[in-house]
Amino acid sequence: MTNHDPQSLIEELDEILDQERQALVRGELDQIEALLSRKEAAISRLNAFEDLERAALNKVQTKVSRNQELLNSAMEGIRSVAARMTELRRVKKGLDVYDRTGRKARYGTTMGQRLEKRT
Repeated sequence: MTNHDPQSLIEELDEILDQERQALVRGELDQIEALLSRKEAAISRLNAFEDLERAALNKVQTKVSRNQELLNSAMEGIRSVAARMTELRRVKKGLDVYDRTGRKARYGTTMGQRLEKRT
């Protein structure tokens, strides 16, 4: 959309934020990049207006904050999965144990290269 009317830009941003929320809720993270580009462009065009009233932006500001929380949660989930995968790789390499004297020993595992899938 190439509207130059501030209200039209606010409505466009509002729609983009709704789409971003839906993508985050559904876990469709592949859509976030395109939506981010559109969101940044809309915000950039809005920033060009010097006489915007704060009240007109309250609704989209609330949505921006809400989406940021969802995005932070998604990133936390991704980091958690990455940490779990790292731990699984470490465990597959072997088990570190300590004897009575405090010396560390590694015991190799006989597990193959397959990952167990639980249903």
